[in-house]
Amino acid sequence: MADFEPRHRVFVQERLRDQVARALRGALAAGELEPGALYSAPVLAARYGVSATPVREAMLDLVREGLVETVRNKGFRVTAAGEHDLGEIAEIRALLEVPTALRVLAAAGADRLAALRGPAEEAAAAAAEGDRGGYLDADHRFHRALLAPAGNARLVRLVDDLHRRALLPSPSGAVPDLVAAARDHLELLDLAAAGDLAGAERCLRRHLDRDRGGHGRPAAAEVPGARAENPAIDVGADG
Repeated sequence: MADFEPRHRVFVQERLRDQVARALRGALAAGELEPGALYSAPVLAARYGVSATPVREAMLDLVREGLVETVRNKGFRVTAAGEHDLGEIAEIRALLEVPTALRVLAAAGADRLAALRGPAEEAAAAAAEGDRGGYLDADHRFHRALLAPAGNARLVRLVDDLHRRALLPSPSGAVPDLVAAARDHLELLDLAAAGDLAGAERCLRRHLDRDRGGHGRPAAAEVPGARAENPAIDVGADG
């Protein structure tokens, strides 16, 4: 079994199911799991070095997120999204996330921006190492933390679901530039700290479009003024 850095290991407070799900999302985003292809739990378990049980549990989480679908007595099929579907996801995210994030950033003090910098820097470090799973985890936490202060839990859950669905493989096979996407997080915080909300809006819209490798529809008009392939999981004892 390959050696991995500590962040890849399972700790007591992290369920194996969650770690497998994160690894699977990373594989989906990287195009390593092909749209329309069937994958059985035992085959994926062998790929990740775990038993089939946490893989089945993780895949059921992805079913609920709309990323895969069950195929009776065969396994799971990766959901294929058309360009139109991906464009709609990008458009809805822009309509919901951009104005909410700008409202939060406009009122954010130094402490709030500093708290956001943590996951932003983790995403940048993971992207630099080619760790897609680590990047997606940090990116997910960054966007949730960015929107949470708005106080609308339903909106946060809805954007969270759209964020997950944006991981669906593109028909063109394009993979987002994670390094550039991670750089957007840090640039967004720098612009907010400088009070440049117009620049922050442009940065966020560019970032949301980049999430799908540029496959989203053009965003709505700006508001004026405003690591290795087939990675094993080091689990110690199989879950």
